[in-house]
Amino acid sequence: MLLQRLALCSRLKVGKWNASVNACPRLSRAASQAKHLPVCASLRHAAVRHWSNVPFITVPLTRAHGKSFAHRSELKQAKRIVVKLGSAVVTRGDECGLALGRLASIVEQVAVLQNQGREMMIVTSGAVAFGKQRLRHEILLSQSVRQALHSGQNQLKDMTVPVLEARACAAAGQSGLMALYEAMFTQYSTCTAQILVTNLDFHDEQKRRNLNSTLHELLRMNIVPIINTNDAVVPPPEPNSDLQGVNVISIKDNDSLAARLAVEMKADLLIALSDVEGLYDSPPGLDDAKLIDIFYPGDQQSITYGTKSRVGIGGMEAKVKAALWALQGGTSVVIANGTHPKVTGHVITDIVEGKKVGTFFSEVKPAGPTVEQQAEMARHGGRTLAALLPEQRSEVICYLADLLTEKKDEILDANKKDMDLAASTGRLTPPLLKRLSLSSAKLNSLAIGLRQIAVSSQDSVGRVIRRTRVANNLELEQITVPIGVLLVIFESRPDCLPQVSALAIASGNALLLKGGKEAANTNRILHQLTQEALSIHGVRDAVQLVSTREEVEDLCRLDKLIDLIIPRGSSQLVRDIQRAAKGIPVLGHSEGVCHVYVDSDASIDKVIKIVRDSKCDYPAACNAMETLLVHRDLLRSPVFDQIIDMLRVERVKIHAGPRFASYLTFSPSEVKSLRTEYGDLECCIEVVDSMQDAIDHIHKYGSSHTDVIVTENEETAEQFLQQLDSACVFWNASSRFADGYRFGLGAEVGISTARIHARGPVGLEGLLTTKWVLRGDGHTAADFSEQGSMKFLHENIPIAPGLPGQRTSN
Repeated sequence: MLLQRLALCSRLKVGKWNASVNACPRLSRAASQAKHLPVCASLRHAAVRHWSNVPFITVPLTRAHGKSFAHRSELKQAKRIVVKLGSAVVTRGDECGLALGRLASIVEQVAVLQNQGREMMIVTSGAVAFGKQRLRHEILLSQSVRQALHSGQNQLKDMTVPVLEARACAAAGQSGLMALYEAMFTQYSTCTAQILVTNLDFHDEQKRRNLNSTLHELLRMNIVPIINTNDAVVPPPEPNSDLQGVNVISIKDNDSLAARLAVEMKADLLIALSDVEGLYDSPPGLDDAKLIDIFYPGDQQSITYGTKSRVGIGGMEAKVKAALWALQGGTSVVIANGTHPKVTGHVITDIVEGKKVGTFFSEVKPAGPTVEQQAEMARHGGRTLAALLPEQRSEVICYLADLLTEKKDEILDANKKDMDLAASTGRLTPPLLKRLSLSSAKLNSLAIGLRQIAVSSQDSVGRVIRRTRVANNLELEQITVPIGVLLVIFESRPDCLPQVSALAIASGNALLLKGGKEAANTNRILHQLTQEALSIHGVRDAVQLVSTREEVEDLCRLDKLIDLIIPRGSSQLVRDIQRAAKGIPVLGHSEGVCHVYVDSDASIDKVIKIVRDSKCDYPAACNAMETLLVHRDLLRSPVFDQIIDMLRVERVKIHAGPRFASYLTFSPSEVKSLRTEYGDLECCIEVVDSMQDAIDHIHKYGSSHTDVIVTENEETAEQFLQQLDSACVFWNASSRFADGYRFGLGAEVGISTARIHARGPVGLEGLLTTKWVLRGDGHTAADFSEQGSMKFLHENIPIAPGLPGQRTSN
């Protein structure tokens, strides 16, 4: 009869089931019972949150069980998943009652994954806490009635609640806990089933087979089993009982239960949620405790365990032993925080998507260091690099330039492998293939650029910007220093690697490089040459190439290891990084919507040259013109006709802005958006009434990158230059001049449209910050108080030309 009722709730075809909860009598009764539970009152009217907007998809999961996943990125393939909810996750801080907000969020994520075609199981705590709340309420109510009867009109005495036995609490709370789960899952049209187990259910062969058969049948019918130890009858855990071998495990807490269940059911993934971020190398409360991203069997000796959580009978040591047992059985494991308010709403789905959350247990240990270790190596090497003399840093850069020409054949061979692979897969567009390609001429040009950087870097680090005599024998200096650790992410452009490396070396910065996989062979040899050059002064580790399967979004979360992110690639890449960066500033621009405004007083010759170069020289560049603004008085003039003829000759596709289209009987295709960055031989033409109208248009639709005015009227030009708020503003010059090389910066790491720190083309100076150095002679702040004997002078001291930090004689 039970299976018949459950069958009414099952989804026989994933994605097609939309039945009401009324189709399941058991759920209907549970939901109606839940209406009378105080803890469920808010849930009955709760709206489905953001996950309900996720489009329904069926995940094609056909992985054969037998071996755990080697990398986080493979977790997307997980078909059967066990989610273990620790006591600290399910219960409130007072250990009496459930944390409804967290629980509702977890239920929502499990339902979303279930509706994607995955098979979800939950191992839950919480019955004791739920029962404790219920029994306390009953005891207090009973005491208040008895006291009222015995004391008459007298004031009630203070009531105390006796210590409640855990098994009694579990017996009282189990039904309420399950009713709560059913009410929550009903919101997502998902059926659940309760299963209580003890050690005997696993050690008795017949019971084990029955349990296995029941769980498989529930999963087949797309029902979420909710499993818990039968705490009402289970004996206390034996002190010496522990995980033993691969085939035997003692069920003494929900950690061991989840591990045994995951292996028994051949689950692909076990997610164990607790009240800590994951596994640390020492107790999390210690200052030097570090979160372990990936934990490997055999690393147990390097771990120092702390105390267990505030509730429950397990601890981190029990979780690790259970996790390793499950890993040996072929199930991947992630231990993560299920209580953090900022991540609880997506912790489970983030793990399944392969994001870096918690600690991932893997049997495959990579040959090289982790990205966290690389960042620490880079920071240590960067500090040594910054301490070198300017001449030594220049020697490193010059040696790298020499290696680019000496090892030219090896570099080009590696690049040919990348080019052949890209051509065979057909994944790269022609412009990206062009960026990927290297040649002898390009390598020679790179070497020349690197030598220019070497020369210009002589007075970069440690340069005194300001020197002030605060008082007698008290001098203050502001000097340039490196930013720290830079993360540069670049696509399809291996020539970026030596350029950015040279700028980082010149500015004394450590560097993490993340290149596209399409240039893996080229990047590898260029990085080897960079480290060879750094080795001449013992700073090989200052530049690191991230070659692990690290997702860009995960790298952007390393706010304690990385000081600045510099994306080099498409506008989509920049936007993705800006969105993913957590507490790390991003230097760059997401779009290059550049304008050229042709004033009524413009010279026709200059207009043709500037518009042609701005649009046609390199249409894919971020500093190429995307919108041409034309003064209304020029519409029916020879100037405008010549502009149109030139664009047609250059095969530029024209899109008409709304005002321009209104002037034409037969207009080109009207623009869909005035904020479009075409990146090709296309542009928008729009009409404006005046220079001020052009400025207003650019402020509204531009991206604050580069904008140009073409006019012979000096007063109009000066107003344009002063009023327009863009990183680069030009008068009678092509927008293509917005480039570090053309500005004389030697090279650039990118163009920034931000308003803090660097703006426009960012070269060597943009990779420096400053610090203040105060030199005194026993001075104290009290010396300058009303009772003190000293007075502030604040005199500027001239800075002598010469080497960085050189002081003038006073």
